[in-house]
Amino acid sequence: MVPTVQRTSISQFAWALTSLVIACGRSVDPCQHSTASPSSVGASARIQTVFLIVMENHAWSEIVGSPSAPYLTTELLPTASYAEQYFNPPGLHPSEPNYLWLEGGTSYGIHDDGPPSANHLAARDHLVNQVEAAGISWTSYQEGIDGQSCPLAEEGKYTPRHDPVVFFDDVTSGQDPSAVRCITHVRPLSELIPALHAGSISGYVFITPDLCHDMHDSAGCATSDTIGNGDAFLGSLVPEILASDAFRHGALFITWDESDRGDGPIGMILLSPYAKGAGFASSVRHTHGSTLRTLQEIFGVRPFLCDAASATDLADLFTSFPEGDGH
Repeated sequence: MVPTVQRTSISQFAWALTSLVIACGRSVDPCQHSTASPSSVGASARIQTVFLIVMENHAWSEIVGSPSAPYLTTELLPTASYAEQYFNPPGLHPSEPNYLWLEGGTSYGIHDDGPPSANHLAARDHLVNQVEAAGISWTSYQEGIDGQSCPLAEEGKYTPRHDPVVFFDDVTSGQDPSAVRCITHVRPLSELIPALHAGSISGYVFITPDLCHDMHDSAGCATSDTIGNGDAFLGSLVPEILASDAFRHGALFITWDESDRGDGPIGMILLSPYAKGAGFASSVRHTHGSTLRTLQEIFGVRPFLCDAASATDLADLFTSFPEGDGH
């Protein structure tokens, strides 16, 4: 039998260790390639700019054909490629772990919508690090932030749980609101269209609408129709992207974080000069790991991140997939 004093000592030690882990962020790189340095295998010679817009909490069956989504269903889908069997990772809810999956191919053990102060990550292996190491610029455009500080807390209709990069300590300098890297790369969405017009858009562009425009909220929004509000937002932003010089050699992905009815299917829409388009509908099963793998293939960066290593990419949505090292 362990003496009482020893049990107390063990308990104190375990508490201290747990506190240390929390203080230092969650596990450092949970996948087998944790010591690998980001490397480039030669980015695509064709796709130079990738836009990824993430919407919220609706199954594909709620979107396609919806009278609340005339822009999506009557203007975009007839010209796009899209996936009809695209799912969030099995059982992965709520929002936050799905956004993290798009950045790192894993939830990092997070299964709630906690703030970065509680769920920050010491992981180094994630997409924007690989992209940056390959000499490709990146920007996370967030609607509702002021751009004066690293947006680590709720701010109006902005929420950090939909902004995956602010959970990584290497982006935020350990959750510092004044972190230069974070402020440089996480910018107000209002700066996106001017950047398009100026020809100064990044190679990787991650876009999160606010809680009204991403189909999440109804309270305090233009209307109580969540799908309609999001459709109107896309109807104002997407044409600007499609008309830009960047899109001439670009790809725009529009997806949803998760379904509010199980795991999906949820929407995945691709618009690109290199897409099959013309309303092509894929029946191949895909997940957020598929999107991450596809982005890594387009940018030509390795190693594949966690689930991306085994996921089926989105190549079937393209006419011929422009992967950097061959497909």
